[in-house]
Amino acid sequence: MALPIALVTFLIVAGISVLPFLLARSSHREKLVRRRLESIEKAQRRGTVTLETKLLRDELLSDVRPLHWLLLRWSWSSWLRERICQAGMQIRPGKLLLISGVVGLSAYLIVRKVSLSYALGSAAGVAGLLLPLAVVMFKRMRRMREFERNFPEAIDLLGRAVRAGHAFTTGMEMIGKELPPPVSDEFRVTFEEQNFGLPLKDAFLNLTERVPLIDVQFFATALLIQKETGGNLAEILDNLSRVIRERFKILGEVRIRTAQGRMTAGILMALPPTMMVLLGALNPAYTRLLFTDQWGTYMVLTALILQAVGSAMLWKIVHIEV
Repeated sequence: MALPIALVTFLIVAGISVLPFLLARSSHREKLVRRRLESIEKAQRRGTVTLETKLLRDELLSDVRPLHWLLLRWSWSSWLRERICQAGMQIRPGKLLLISGVVGLSAYLIVRKVSLSYALGSAAGVAGLLLPLAVVMFKRMRRMREFERNFPEAIDLLGRAVRAGHAFTTGMEMIGKELPPPVSDEFRVTFEEQNFGLPLKDAFLNLTERVPLIDVQFFATALLIQKETGGNLAEILDNLSRVIRERFKILGEVRIRTAQGRMTAGILMALPPTMMVLLGALNPAYTRLLFTDQWGTYMVLTALILQAVGSAMLWKIVHIEV
């Protein structure tokens, strides 16, 4: 047993030592070049696959060369990279996977040492593996909400710039300079893409991929149709802004009417783990059997699965799309 314990200890210490270097952020120039290469790559994927496209796809997914080639062979690595980009995080998929491995292994060893249960240790390891991805998804959701909140103001600014006689691209540049992030960041990237030589259509399609919101899809579709058929661009932008604001108003009314249901769902989801913690603190001998007996471990795992399924169902009931 001494050799496996020493090997696991070495892996943990090595992972903790390498972790600060994995979290080091790239320079501004590297980030700018990477974003431009990704935009050109997405545009090329919509057409014929050429040698240029294949070369652009060789962008490093990880600083570790074997892990980079392994991620290139897996199709879900592009999905993970898109989610990281939508979250506004400057981290490569390879780094995220290595961090997930270190956190999952640490959680498994700690829980296994405390509870002496292989099942609970495995569950903690799986939870640790998914924790970095959950952080990415949380930051992505928060960033999308911030973008959605400031998006009507960006459309209004773009409409005023068009009325004042400025070019459409100049209006996008003004949004990138005057509005807060993440709206300014995404419009600045779109402006730089078309300024770099990418067609305006592909630049807007890349915007809809970086910000997968229905309002952004309406915005891109309306602009592309106006570009092909003509029309009053300022009036189109005003109508689109008014529609988005009305949707926000309806969404606010829905949230008011579902406030009681959402509060009830939160209480029901928080009640089982809260009671478990309180019982363990007040009477440890009462709950110790769940972690020392084999059937108790199975009951805890079953309760966790049912809790996750019930929480997902409650969230689905109270979450209404507008």
